[in-house]
Amino acid sequence: MRRRHFAGWLAGALLARPLLAEAQSPAPEPQPPAVAMPRPVDLELVLLVDASASITTGALDFQLRGHAAAFRDDKVRAAIAAGARGGIAVTVARFDGPRSLKVLLPWRRLASAADADAFAEAVLAAPAGQETGSTAIGSAVLDALDLFKGSGFDSPRQTIDIVSNGFSNAGIDPALARDTAEAAHVTVNALVILDEYDWLEGYYRQQVIGGIGAFVRTAEGRDSFIQALIAKLIDEIA
Repeated sequence: MRRRHFAGWLAGALLARPLLAEAQSPAPEPQPPAVAMPRPVDLELVLLVDASASITTGALDFQLRGHAAAFRDDKVRAAIAAGARGGIAVTVARFDGPRSLKVLLPWRRLASAADADAFAEAVLAAPAGQETGSTAIGSAVLDALDLFKGSGFDSPRQTIDIVSNGFSNAGIDPALARDTAEAAHVTVNALVILDEYDWLEGYYRQQVIGGIGAFVRTAEGRDSFIQALIAKLIDEIA
């Protein structure tokens, strides 16, 4: 009897030992989530469209339709495909008063004619809303700088592109915002529609644009807007 009891006790102890060892072993440490590496592109481009109440009624929709048409242009699509790092990254946002920046299209990579066509369709479908509020160009530039931080892309050039037919009448001084962008190595360009104020080109040149290769393009009115936008995009992308 004693031998049988001892044999039973020994068998139980041997069976319990792996369970005890498993219970005493430390739990595996959780692994940190994988961090996606930024994708290389030739240019990160923020397209800002003026949605302030001071611009002509319907101008916001007109600006978006113009951008859609420009990205369907063969010369723009060729410039996108010709890059050495695999295309460009683009986002579209509207602005009016201080701290009003609203992203209409999040960052996306364009590397081919098909990408540009899909982007044009997305621009046309964007929920633009109505023109409202004041015109805070400086605030728009500062808010646009923050968009680069979460773009998910890596590029040698970062550009903010403003389209407007008005001047800043609210928020931070555009020249101060321009200086902040220059310090961050971000270029600020502009396309100005001269259907309201024929002196805006000089204003944007002195108060708004800045950075390496910064420039102002002008359109006399809506008839010449798309061609001016195409020329501006080609200069920025190339």
